[in-house]
Amino acid sequence: MVEKAAPSSLFLLPMTQPTRAEGLARLANFTPLMGRLYSNNRNFDPGPGKPAHVSVLSPYIRHRLITEQEVVAAAIAAHGAEVADKFIQEVFWRSYWKGWLAQRPTVWAEYRARVAAGLQTPPEGYAAAIAGRTGIACFDAWAAELAGHGYLHNHARMWTASIWIFTLRLPWELGADWFLRHLADGDPASNTLSWRWVGGLQTRGKHYLARAANIAEYSNGRFDPRGELDEGAAPLPADAPFERQPLRPSVRPQPGVPAGLLLTVDDLHPESAFAASPGIDWTAAAFLDAPDARGVLPAGTVARAFRAGALADAGRRWTAASGLQPDHAVAVSVVECVDWARAHGLRQVVAPHACVGPMRPVLDALGPALDAHGIALVQWQRRWDAAAWPHAARGFFNFREHIGKLVADCDDMNLSA
Repeated sequence: MVEKAAPSSLFLLPMTQPTRAEGLARLANFTPLMGRLYSNNRNFDPGPGKPAHVSVLSPYIRHRLITEQEVVAAAIAAHGAEVADKFIQEVFWRSYWKGWLAQRPTVWAEYRARVAAGLQTPPEGYAAAIAGRTGIACFDAWAAELAGHGYLHNHARMWTASIWIFTLRLPWELGADWFLRHLADGDPASNTLSWRWVGGLQTRGKHYLARAANIAEYSNGRFDPRGELDEGAAPLPADAPFERQPLRPSVRPQPGVPAGLLLTVDDLHPESAFAASPGIDWTAAAFLDAPDARGVLPAGTVARAFRAGALADAGRRWTAASGLQPDHAVAVSVVECVDWARAHGLRQVVAPHACVGPMRPVLDALGPALDAHGIALVQWQRRWDAAAWPHAARGFFNFREHIGKLVADCDDMNLSA
């Protein structure tokens, strides 16, 4: 297929239609451009509303309005795995980060504790940074873009994080929290570990320094912060190694037993539950959302709206597939979830496998609470995650060696698994 130049529509902001239909439309629009044009041009960030060779699919993938398997399959079908290799690798980075964090959940727990402690008495310069009042024009523009649009080009995210850590000398944890609260695609694993990578913690001693010349080149001359950045900073001091833990097993629901589907923002393709488990007696459905899912401080307006819209879209699609109207009110606490399950006479509550992040402790508490009433909590995991995560035990270069096999198996990892 001959690739054409990227049309301006490819950089349309993601929060306008947080639906699976919109995600699929964007995927179809960008698929012809996933090959060499993506590899050659993906690092250029001309600014919001201007043509850029990025897909802006990340908010849809993060909430699984569309899945990694669908995106990779589209790239292979259009270009072949070799030509689309760079794009495919970028998709697999998300799976790698999730698998890495799933095996080291204490990284997330420590990060959250430091955010909570840091926000009790925010450091000097924090308020000015998140308000975009640092006096560094590029950083301030990206801060405004983050708050106003809920999205940043990946290169701008790296530059922003680097300036935050090495020029402004602010704690990386507070910067990661700032991003997570505002990004429509805010993902606990990708966001947290990417900030650690920029700081030199994820790959020991290897950090990412924002350089004025690089910013000038890849922003197409919009910014040139010469003399404003610390381009010689050392990596952050290494932290202690985190003990690796075994991955949690996936469980399948039991046929013929009254079941309720519990939708979470980590996986909003509920139709998969039908295909994954034929013969299940679906009786009810509900939403479960952690009140502090974005951070200690309130979520940004755009991120909050995208999240709410995505949940509503998943509910509509579930109703169309099952005939059941989700109980929207059952979305705030473990106690209410237990009451909901008992009111519907459920014997099992089925939820997507809990990734490390805000939803994990909620489901960890829900399991014993349901069990006390003879109701099982069943967390089913997609085959995509089950296949990829075990290979995330070490660095990405080791993980990358397995991508070929994972891609070869892509067609077998259908949405039901």
